[in-house]
Amino acid sequence: MTTRVVLPAMLRELAGGAAELPLELPAQVPLAEVLDLAFEPWPVLARRVRDEQGQIRRHVNVFVDGEDARREQGVQTPVRPGATVHVINAVSGG
Repeated sequence: MTTRVVLPAMLRELAGGAAELPLELPAQVPLAEVLDLAFEPWPVLARRVRDEQGQIRRHVNVFVDGEDARREQGVQTPVRPGATVHVINAVSGG
């Protein structure tokens, strides 16, 4: 079953213009592994989403099937085959 990593418009140019990065997962894996697999061909994209320790950057939100990964288990949040992972740039301002 295809797991999809959906990218916002701001990050698509770093993934060759792709809006979605499809992955075939054989079993449930941690979010960190999904992001590693999805971003492997695009190291600049990987660095934009995760910091040097592999954590999700403060200005980026990641949702797994609609659930905020930060409020779950962070990069250890389980991702099942067929899930949808949304990467969203955080919006701030006043």
